[in-house]
This record gives sequence, C-alpha cells and structure tokens, in this order.
Amino acid sequence: MPGEPVEILIVTAALGCGLAAGVFFAFSSFVMPALARLPAAQGIAAMQAINVAAITPVFMTALFGTAVACAVLAAWALVRRPPEAPLVLGGGVLYLAGTILVTIVGNVPRNEALAGLEPASPAAAERWAAFLRGWTAWNHVRTASALAAAALLALA
Repeated sequence: MPGEPVEILIVTAALGCGLAAGVFFAFSSFVMPALARLPAAQGIAAMQAINVAAITPVFMTALFGTAVACAVLAAWALVRRPPEAPLVLGGGVLYLAGTILVTIVGNVPRNEALAGLEPASPAAAERWAAFLRGWTAWNHVRTASALAAAALLALA
C-alpha cells in the first residue's frame, strides 16, 4: 500500500544514496582533477580544508543516516522476504559495503594521513600524487556503489 512506513523509508534511502552518489561523483569528475592541477602544496592545503569542512552535521546525517536506513531495510528484507527483498537487500548492502565501508577503510585513512602532512615539506609532492591516485580510485567505487544502491532501491 503506497505511503506505508517501509515504502517511505525505501524512498528516503534511495534519495540518500542518490545524494551521496552525486557528492562523490562531483569529487571524481571535477573536484579531484581540479586539485590535481594545482601545485602540490596548494592542492594539499585545499584538500585538507575540504576534509575539515566536510564534517558537518548535515553531511554526516545524510551519509550515515542513509546507512542506518539501508541497514534497517536490509534487515527488514531478510526477515519479511517481500517480493522486492532482493532489490532492497542489494541496495542496502551496496551502500553499506561500497559506500560506507569503503569510506571508512579507503578514504578516511588517506584523509587522516593527509591531515598530518605539511604541504610545503620535501616529500609532499610525492605523497600528494599517491594520495590523489588512491583516494580517487576508492571514490570511484563509492560513487558507483551509491548510484547502484539508489537505482536498486528506486526499483524496489
């Protein structure tokens, strides 16, 4: 029945996944390439500032609130086994593993390492180049996972 709480949660989670995908897509498609064009010290300083500015209640609520919704929906799909369970479960798992887990194990450690780097240090340029490659590769995974999760939940 349209408007039931679980349907509202599915739509909310799909929108949250799409929002996350959009943020990550922006980074993959133009933010990181723009930072890579800057001299290393400037790119490092800019990314350090972005990483501090990103930790806001609004962004954290959108990113991790969507994770909570996806976890609840995945559990619901496993327990209730409705016809849309494979789509809901797939979307939830994709977001949790491909977006949240990748953020925690792939992107955040790189951000933390970058936070301790002095932009003008002799090793900064080499470490910046490695950061850009690794961080952006993991960000592509987050982008694709969040987008796929949004699509599956929308189909549900």
